[in-house]
Amino acid sequence: MSKKQDTFYFEHFVDCGRLALGAAQFLESILTDFDPKKLEKWQDAMHQIEHDADGKKHEITDRLAKAFITPLEREDIVELSYHIDEMTDKLEEVLIRIYINNVQEIRPEALQMLRSVVKCLEEVCALLEELSDFRHSKKMKERIIRINSMEEEVDRLFISAMRKLHTEEKEALQVLAWREIYEYLEKCADSCEHVADSVEGIVMKNS
Repeated sequence: MSKKQDTFYFEHFVDCGRLALGAAQFLESILTDFDPKKLEKWQDAMHQIEHDADGKKHEITDRLAKAFITPLEREDIVELSYHIDEMTDKLEEVLIRIYINNVQEIRPEALQMLRSVVKCLEEVCALLEELSDFRHSKKMKERIIRINSMEEEVDRLFISAMRKLHTEEKEALQVLAWREIYEYLEKCADSCEHVADSVEGIVMKNS
């Protein structure tokens, strides 16, 4: 385990990961029981989650600026905190795209992609919870592999959804709107993989 004074960083990584998972679960509830009239209220609630995640990230950088000794290399802490925060940012961007494109009905392909993203985020949170004990964890490598596989699954769903959109949808505005939404959902999965890659780099560097 890390020294007592170093648990701050690991605990904040976990807190930020949980905020991202909460954002994904909130977005899933929105898309499952979708009501266009509630979009502005939902946006405000999602932005609060994103704001809380930013606050956690700033707490990490503020502590890092004052720290003399850190449990990981400074650039690794900065990189990992950035990638964790990026997960929440991309989830908010999905909802923003739904709002600005005036979506009135959710396509099942979007919900399918999002549900895979939620599962990926659950695995990311489990990975971050083990980071403080990375030298002794026997599950981290398996979790990283699973996250990479889940990201590939979202890529497959993305390609399938885009193919269906461009072959079946006749309205150009719908094509433009949903292409953008699908792209941001795919970026959500990419951001999960970036976290896993960053954690893998930290483990390799410190083992």
